[in-house]
Amino acid sequence: MPKKLSEIQKKEMINSFRNGMTIDQLSDKYKITKITITRNLKKEIDEKDFKRIVEKNRNYKVESIYDANKNKNDINTPQVSNDEIPNELNSFNESQFIEITPLDFEIDSESQKDLSSVSIRKVELPNIVYMVVNNKIELETKHLKDYPEWRFLSQSDLNRKTIEIFFEAKEAKRFCNKEQKVIKVPNTKVFSIVAPILISRGISRIVCPDKLIAL
Repeated sequence: MPKKLSEIQKKEMINSFRNGMTIDQLSDKYKITKITITRNLKKEIDEKDFKRIVEKNRNYKVESIYDANKNKNDINTPQVSNDEIPNELNSFNESQFIEITPLDFEIDSESQKDLSSVSIRKVELPNIVYMVVNNKIELETKHLKDYPEWRFLSQSDLNRKTIEIFFEAKEAKRFCNKEQKVIKVPNTKVFSIVAPILISRGISRIVCPDKLIAL
C-alpha cells in the first residue's frame, strides 16, 4: 500500500515543488514513489503549470550541479603555468599506455529486461482494489502514453494497452465520468488468473498507484 500523506505534508510538498524541488527529491524526502508524488501534485496543479514547473526545476537542478562541480574544480585544480605544461607532457612515455582491443560484438537490446515494470507473479496487491468500467461493465483500456508519469519509457512501451486499478474507491471515482461506473474487485488474485485472456486482447500492463505491472 502506498504511504498516505497528511494534509500538512501535501501543502508542504506542493510549496517545495513550486520552489524548485524536483519529483525525485520529493520522493526521497517523503519516502514514497514518484508516481504517488505526481498524482498528489496534479490534484492541485493543472497540467500546463505542472509541466512548466517540472521543466523549470529540472533546469535549476542541472545548473546547480554544474555550478557545484565548477566551484569544486576551481578549488581542487592546481594552477599550472604555461612553462610547466611541456615538462608534464614529456614526463609520460609510451610504456604507460595500453592499447585496448575494440569490442567486436552487437548488443541485443531487445533481450534486455524491462526494469520499469513488475511481473504480476511477483507483485503483492491489497486484497481489494477498484476499477473504472463503462455502463456495460466492460473494461476501459488506455495506452501507456496516456499516463504522463510513464512517458519516459520507449515508444514501443508507450503503445501498450493497459487497464488501471485503484487502491481506494474515492480515488477511482475521481477518474469516473457519467458514462462510467466504479466496480469493486474483492479478490486481486483474479488478475493472475485472467492474464492470458487480457494478453490475447492486447492488454499487457496494469497501471496502479505505485507501480506498473506486467502481465
